[in-house]
Amino acid sequence: MFKYIFNLPKVISLILLSGLFHPVFGQFHIVIYGGTSAGVAAAIQSSRMGKSVVLIEPSMRIGGLTTGGLGATDIGNKQAIGGISYEFYLNIKKYYDNPENWKWQTREEYQQSRNARQEDAMWTFEPSAALAVYKQMMGKENIKLIYGEKLDRKSGVKKSNNEIVEIVMLSGRSFKGQMFIDATYEGDLMAAAGVSYVIGRESNKEYGESLNGVQANKVSLTLRGRVSRNSLHHNFIDGVDPYIVKGDPSSGLLPFITEGGPGIDGRGDNKIQAYCFRMTLTDHPENRIPFSKPDDYNELEYELLFRNYEAAEGPIEEMYSYGDPLVPWINTPMPNRKTDTNNQKGFSTDFIGQNYDYPEADYEQREKILQAHRKYQQGLMWSLAYHPRIPKKVRDVVSKWGTCKDEYESADGWQEQLYVREARRMVSGYIMTQRNCEGFENAEDPVGLAAYGMDSHQVQRYVDANGYVQNEGNVEAPVTAPYPISYRSIIPKKEDCTNLLVPVCVSATHIAYGSIRMEPVFMVLGQSAATAAALAIDDDVELQELDYNKLQSRLLNDKQILSHKAAN
Repeated sequence: MFKYIFNLPKVISLILLSGLFHPVFGQFHIVIYGGTSAGVAAAIQSSRMGKSVVLIEPSMRIGGLTTGGLGATDIGNKQAIGGISYEFYLNIKKYYDNPENWKWQTREEYQQSRNARQEDAMWTFEPSAALAVYKQMMGKENIKLIYGEKLDRKSGVKKSNNEIVEIVMLSGRSFKGQMFIDATYEGDLMAAAGVSYVIGRESNKEYGESLNGVQANKVSLTLRGRVSRNSLHHNFIDGVDPYIVKGDPSSGLLPFITEGGPGIDGRGDNKIQAYCFRMTLTDHPENRIPFSKPDDYNELEYELLFRNYEAAEGPIEEMYSYGDPLVPWINTPMPNRKTDTNNQKGFSTDFIGQNYDYPEADYEQREKILQAHRKYQQGLMWSLAYHPRIPKKVRDVVSKWGTCKDEYESADGWQEQLYVREARRMVSGYIMTQRNCEGFENAEDPVGLAAYGMDSHQVQRYVDANGYVQNEGNVEAPVTAPYPISYRSIIPKKEDCTNLLVPVCVSATHIAYGSIRMEPVFMVLGQSAATAAALAIDDDVELQELDYNKLQSRLLNDKQILSHKAAN
């Protein structure tokens, strides 16, 4: 008898390891999975509404892209941003009003067109500043924050009567709640809960759109007759040879070119727009880490980059008339002599066509995809800065820059947050489409506004009918005005789940999602999701049965902007 009692801890340990039992970490009113900007806003709102809340972040850093390099806020219309989202940008301004937060330059030296002189908010910032502001905002609330816990996507979502009861992490930790919010970029909780979703591009016919599906033409028209310049600034110079040996198809295609053509214009496929890292660079000598050549650098992977420069028959300035005429990037200034550096031109930071498996991949596969993106981008930056086949005037510009010593945890200055522009998208009772973006259809139950143009990065790289390389998938089309996002687009269909909200992987077509998928909007939708969750708990109703008038009243009371009229 004594022997078995003595070994009881060992038995319990074996049970834990075997997965037969998992410890319940806690029971909360609201459980949020994903510490993105939407997750942070949802947690803050949950606390303010008096609900117990846990925010579970799979990595070791909250804030998603807002703290991961995207400091040049994609705004669309500043007046469309309200609530906690606007509060964040007010706090960014307060952060930079403190002289102690200007280390590498003075406030007077920093000039950025997105920030009007008399504004009380600030729209550009360092990742470290965003992280400090988020922590300060959360520190005032009663929020349980958990780092480094990943959802068991195979069997970690427990449901009863069509609602989630608890979620279990790979570690075995379990979290019970009355309401759940999936604030991940990937939609992992949504998918594991059996909610309907889609990956890829719909055909134009499916929802009566013109900018969805394959977009191989360089210019197309939107429904209102406006020009969408699909590839004007994001494609190759004419005449770039795609083959390993120029002019010899038998030698094979260069790396990362899709076999076959792009497909039929307007037809759907399962491909997604490209990812990249939004690099935080600096030219300050004391804070700069020079670009280094990756150990496994493969020059052939950058042959198209070299040929693109070599194909220019006239001055490169005439070929690239938008932005920097030489360097394939958008290098937007951030405070303290840093940048938010994004993709531009035919061969740039976007790793085109190399992310198709990411949304459904397991964690190990996703990490491999992330590492491949980082290696590609590190090799790109080294090539632009130092490779002899790059024009000297380009090398002279790029070699002045490098990653920052004081932004991210990694010694090489590279962040962990990949720019997941699009992954899964929920299919709910209301699907946002191009018609919403252009004002032909308006949601009658808004929980926020979107105002950015319909924006898709390139999706694939292919050989055109002339035998030259082209990119396909880029769309840049305006919206007519800020437009409402439906409450039904952030909750699943009732038959899928009754206590889950999805403020990031919203129910939208590929092209509509390209307008909605902005960090300020994610914060807006995160706050609205938490508000709906709290009210549904108070009224003891399923999310699909929540009184919208009550939700609307509380959102307006909390300074959310729900109409174009209110935004102007």
